[in-house]
Amino acid sequence: MDSSSEHDAGPSSTATAPQAEGSSSAPPSRYESQKRRDWNTFLQYLRNHKPPLTLARCSGAHVIEFLKYLDQFGKTKVHIVGCPYFGHPNPPAPCACPLKQAWGSLDALIGRLRAAYEENGGHPESNPFGAKAVRIYLREVREGQAKARGIPYEKKKRKRSTVTVTAVSSSGGGGVSVASGSGDGGDNTTMGGDAGSSSLSSITTTTHVTTTTLYTLTGMRDKEKDVF
Repeated sequence: MDSSSEHDAGPSSTATAPQAEGSSSAPPSRYESQKRRDWNTFLQYLRNHKPPLTLARCSGAHVIEFLKYLDQFGKTKVHIVGCPYFGHPNPPAPCACPLKQAWGSLDALIGRLRAAYEENGGHPESNPFGAKAVRIYLREVREGQAKARGIPYEKKKRKRSTVTVTAVSSSGGGGVSVASGSGDGGDNTTMGGDAGSSSLSSITTTTHVTTTTLYTLTGMRDKEKDVF
């Protein structure tokens, strides 16, 4: 009976909540809450750093140091080279290899911290979470864990899409410049006309249709979320 009464009380309390709060703002989303916690954790890490660091002096190297510090709280088994289960996706027995943060978790964390940095007044061009060194480190972690765990990150190929752009130009006497291009570059062709051969009563209009084909680059991206 207690469980049923609690179950019945739930909807009624949630239904009256909007009336009590009135025009109060909605609670932050799960992503926003996690981003705020991550940001506070990073700031605490800077305060505890030896020597203490300020956000203005933080660089990509400090961000990588922070990611390595988080490995002690990881839950993903990453086999070392000497382990008999190195590259084995389903080890038959436990081993003494260390637990680390999974690449996907680190990648998502950097994405949230990168956004939080700019939301808290940081400039995009000086954002340490978007530094090239951080991107390289994450790529190395991804590749290293793929080999150690025997679970390669499958890459999804984007289908090459062909976009046809048709440019229509009318020459009523003056020169007409028509640009034609392909994936390697474009050629500019100028077509001339006789400016004095046309009049108000009789104008000959020649329509030149040039088809330009643009090819989008074929991108490679992980199934898991990737900031590269």
